[in-house]
Amino acid sequence: MYTMMQVCKEANMTYQTLKYYCNKGLVPNVKRDKNNRRIFDKRDLKWSKDLICLKKCDMNIQEMKEYLDLCMQGESTIHQRKEMFTKKRNALLASIEELKDHVEYIDWKQAFYDDVLSGKRPYVSNLIPVEKALRGELIDQ
Repeated sequence: MYTMMQVCKEANMTYQTLKYYCNKGLVPNVKRDKNNRRIFDKRDLKWSKDLICLKKCDMNIQEMKEYLDLCMQGESTIHQRKEMFTKKRNALLASIEELKDHVEYIDWKQAFYDDVLSGKRPYVSNLIPVEKALRGELIDQ
């Protein structure tokens, strides 16, 4: 059996997060010791780690509850759970593509600044009127 602090350490989560998940009913079947403190078995520990993974997959509390409810119903809901993960996976892949676009923009800007600093190209800014740029009144962008 594990204490809350042991589960937190093993699952790499804060005490407050685990308590919140327990209070929201996301950790089913939690037992209590003689002092009424929560105690966890290996399955609870594994599920707590799964919750952290679900959170990192961008699932909100409601989605986690829905997933838990489906899991608790057993094998008959596997198709629904797979569909949940398919949708979540597609959303994550779309986010990855968007992030790649952001990184590409930053790489382009870095290359532009490198070229300006090395003298390969003049500094041009869409934010500064051309007249000011020609007079050398450039400000850092």
